Amino acid sequence: MKRETILKQLSLQTKSKIILFVMDGLGDLPIDGKTVMEAAHTPHLDRIASAGVCGLTDPVFMGITPGSGPAHLALFGYDPTEYILGRGILEALGVGVEVGRNDLVARGNFATLRDGLIVDRRAGRIPTEENEELCRRLNASLEPIENTQIRLFPGKEHRFVIKLHGEGLSDDLSDADPQKENLPLAHTRPLTSEAERAARAANGFIDQATEILSDSPRANTVLLRGFATYPSIPTLGEMVKLHPAAVAQYPMYKGLAQLVGMDVLQVGSEYEDLVRTVEQHYDQYDFFYIHFKKTDSYGEDGNFEAKKKALEAADRLIPRLLDLNPDVLVVTSDHSTPSLLKGHSWHPNPFAIRSRTAQPDMVRIFTETACSQGYLGRFPATQALTLMLAHALKLNKFGA
Repeated sequence: MKRETILKQLSLQTKSKIILFVMDGLGDLPIDGKTVMEAAHTPHLDRIASAGVCGLTDPVFMGITPGSGPAHLALFGYDPTEYILGRGILEALGVGVEVGRNDLVARGNFATLRDGLIVDRRAGRIPTEENEELCRRLNASLEPIENTQIRLFPGKEHRFVIKLHGEGLSDDLSDADPQKENLPLAHTRPLTSEAERAARAANGFIDQATEILSDSPRANTVLLRGFATYPSIPTLGEMVKLHPAAVAQYPMYKGLAQLVGMDVLQVGSEYEDLVRTVEQHYDQYDFFYIHFKKTDSYGEDGNFEAKKKALEAADRLIPRLLDLNPDVLVVTSDHSTPSLLKGHSWHPNPFAIRSRTAQPDMVRIFTETACSQGYLGRFPATQALTLMLAHALKLNKFGA
């Protein structure tokens, strides 16, 4: 029997409250003898670890480096090897793009091309205002390709969404992104014969955009990844009877939350707005997913000190979450983004759950090494939701 089927049969609708606080890309590797978590001053996260029960999670399998989509799906209780989501659909829904039956979407980066090489995959993280102007310029200049209409939608900083509209567009495409700096500009490849037309349309867009933006000093080309059409996935309400809300500031995470049936709440751009939004809507929902992005962003930049400061900022939000007195509070991450590697990695994620039904272990600080000694041990991230439901007394007994 599938785990999803068991959860659907056992789940209860109750008034108990769950808060899942995800610090993106939190896990790290030592630099000068300490990880970011070990170097940061995080008394409130340590307080949760000390009062709760801890462990480490693997989003997919040991040794597998996950993208943000599958890593979050695992935390929400979905098998990421069964529900394969293109990052483009998450980003598209997150910025409010309507995606229909004849639409193909992808996540885009403005990037810097110099002497045939991609020297900056994020174009120096250009301001969002510059991104918006570039999207307007491209939308006014692009010509249809392969009878396919193309439109861009700006996201935050260097990110945008592209929507290709036409019949028979397949998402069986490779990423058009070299993934690392100082490599040539990439084009997509069709992975099946059915995707050849979509590949020609996407590659035609890349070439057009690069020509149109040739006079731009930083954002003079585009990278595309996560090609996707609209998927079919059960909602958290259908699967476990939750009435969930998402509090996220970046489009991709809003899109993912929307796909699994969460209400996406409006939130400001400051760190404190994350908690303020939960406070304002606390009586309306029984599950809150809060996404904190900057620990991941600075990890990708290789900026150890900035990642440490971002973690300390996240820690300062914890007292207000505790003041809400949720029945279950979980602090964890979706995946690791070590500053040393400047990217996602396969390392497990620290996990702590605080509840009156959680038996405290011997962990007293919230770090990777300390959590590895926790009572929960090392477990699949797909079991995190089951633990949250159990500690919130939202599951019936299994079997006679």
